[in-house]
Amino acid sequence: MFHRNIKLIIAAAIIATGIWQMTENNIGNGIFLILLSIIPIFLYFKNEFILLAFLRLRKQDFPGAQKWLAYIKNPETALVRKQQGYFNYLHGIMHSQTNLIQAEKYFKKAVELGLSMDMDMAVAKLNLAGVALTRRRKLEATNLLNEAKKLDKHNMLKDQIVMMKEQMKKM
Repeated sequence: MFHRNIKLIIAAAIIATGIWQMTENNIGNGIFLILLSIIPIFLYFKNEFILLAFLRLRKQDFPGAQKWLAYIKNPETALVRKQQGYFNYLHGIMHSQTNLIQAEKYFKKAVELGLSMDMDMAVAKLNLAGVALTRRRKLEATNLLNEAKKLDKHNMLKDQIVMMKEQMKKM
């Protein structure tokens, strides 16, 4: 919605207004405004459209998630580096259903930019391994599967990794 620097300016203005309210002996208003400034600061680090796209993706609503991601016009300037990674990660997940070539491009960009959570990085590498396997690049798929296994600390992807390794043995 707003550029990332505008969010910081809004937060600074709210904090300044809160401090001014405290100097005018309106302590309650000042405290409320300072607490309210947490929202734009939070949205600086977590883009609202990416959060809404994640909520749509949890409900398996791919067109809805695509709609929210379409609101982000220039991800290179509007998003910080990790948010750009998640922007590409979400696009990769949506394209993995239909277009593997496009999905591979998005997942590689997401891994390059970095993701905050190890689980998300493991899913991205697992999907990249699946694409590499369909293109008969067994060595690359093996390396990506091993990296995904290291990143999967809670063994949530264990079944998918085992299934993919069995498919590699058949090749």
